[in-house]
Amino acid sequence: MSSYDTLKQRHRAIREGQPENLTLRIHRSLSWLQRAEMAEDNDGRFIFLWIAFNAAYAAEIDDDWRLSEQSTFKSFLEKLCGLDRDKRIGALVWQEFTGSIRVLLDNPYVFQSFWDFQSGRIGETDWIKRFAKGKKSASMALASGNTPTLLSVVFNRLYTLRNQLIHGGATWNSSVNRQQLQDCVGLLGKLVPLIIELMMDHPDTLWGDACYPVVRS
Repeated sequence: MSSYDTLKQRHRAIREGQPENLTLRIHRSLSWLQRAEMAEDNDGRFIFLWIAFNAAYAAEIDDDWRLSEQSTFKSFLEKLCGLDRDKRIGALVWQEFTGSIRVLLDNPYVFQSFWDFQSGRIGETDWIKRFAKGKKSASMALASGNTPTLLSVVFNRLYTLRNQLIHGGATWNSSVNRQQLQDCVGLLGKLVPLIIELMMDHPDTLWGDACYPVVRS
C-alpha cells in the first residue's frame, strides 16, 4: 500500500472530529502526494511533492507581517519537530544523512550562492565560504541532535531546486540535473508523508488558516 493510500484511509476515519482548516490542508496535501506517486518522471514527482508540502504549511498571513517563504516553512518545520515526541523526523534525518542528505550538502548545484556567483552577484570566495559554512552548520546540528536546524539547511537546498524547476531554469528530463533531482525526490518523498501524519496526530495545534479557503457558491 502506498503512503497516500495509508494516510488517506486514516484521514477519512478521523477528519470529522478535526478542525476544518487542518482537514482542508491535509486533504489538499494528500491529493498532491497521490499525484506525485502517479508521476513517471522525477521532474514531475518533485514538483508535485513540493506542492504537497506547500499545501501542508502555507497559511494566510496579513501582508504587513508576511514572512518570506523560506522563513515560513522553517517555522513550520520547527513546530513539527517540537510536536514529534517519538523523534520520527530525527530518525529519518539520521537514516538519510549518510545517503541523500550528505549528497545534497556536497552538491553545489542545489546551493543558491553557487548560482549567485555564476551570475556575477557575488565572488567565488564568497560562495565557497557560504557553502562550507552551510555544511558545517548541518554537521554541528546533526552532532547536537538539532533536527530543526539541519532540516532548515536541507530545505534551503530543496528550495533552490524548486526555484530552478518552477521558474523554468531547467529542461524537463535534462541529463544535467538527474542526480540532485533524484536525491531530492527520494528525501521529500519520505518527509511529506511523515509531515502529514504528524499534523493528523496533533489536531489541536494552531496551524493557521489555509490559503485560498473553499468558497461555496
